Amino acid sequence: MEKQRKMSTRTMVLGALLTALVVILQFMGSFIKFGMFSISLVLIPIAIGAITCGKRMSTWLGLVFGVVVLASGDAAAFLVVNVPGTIITVLLKGIACGFFAGLVYELIAKATHKTYIAAVSAALVCPIANTGVFLLGCLAFFMETIAVWAEGLGFGTDVGRYMIFGLVGGNFLFEMAVNIILAPAIVHIIKVVSKK
Repeated sequence: MEKQRKMSTRTMVLGALLTALVVILQFMGSFIKFGMFSISLVLIPIAIGAITCGKRMSTWLGLVFGVVVLASGDAAAFLVVNVPGTIITVLLKGIACGFFAGLVYELIAKATHKTYIAAVSAALVCPIANTGVFLLGCLAFFMETIAVWAEGLGFGTDVGRYMIFGLVGGNFLFEMAVNIILAPAIVHIIKVVSKK
């Protein structure tokens, strides 16, 4: 009972710290632009939450991420086009990146007993889910507007190429690289420090 309570307290404290980091990094990240969109450094604490606290906490962190994106004005270009579509897309992409990162970590760690491979996999899945749901949201709610943006930026009628290279390409690659490098390294540091 005491060990379970201690783990629960540890998870709550770490979850609270990661929640604060999600909020801070998202507001700070909105100043780091790559094209017309900001880079989501916030995926790092979401992946860390998936690895250290499980999928319930990482799903929570993803929801917080989505709420802060909406509150920060980072989704303003989409809000003017379709408010419900923007809210659905932003919240769903945040929730999905947290949930799937936690699920992948849980499944791989359980199947292989290799926590490092599971951690890298969770760190990889987090930006994939985030970007994937964003692209699906674009297809579902914003295609007319995106077609206009694509044509205005010289992509002509090749909306798919614009979505991959104009909307998400650079951001996705940067977020994925940073997540894969930093999330497992930070988790290792947390484990070393918590053993002392």
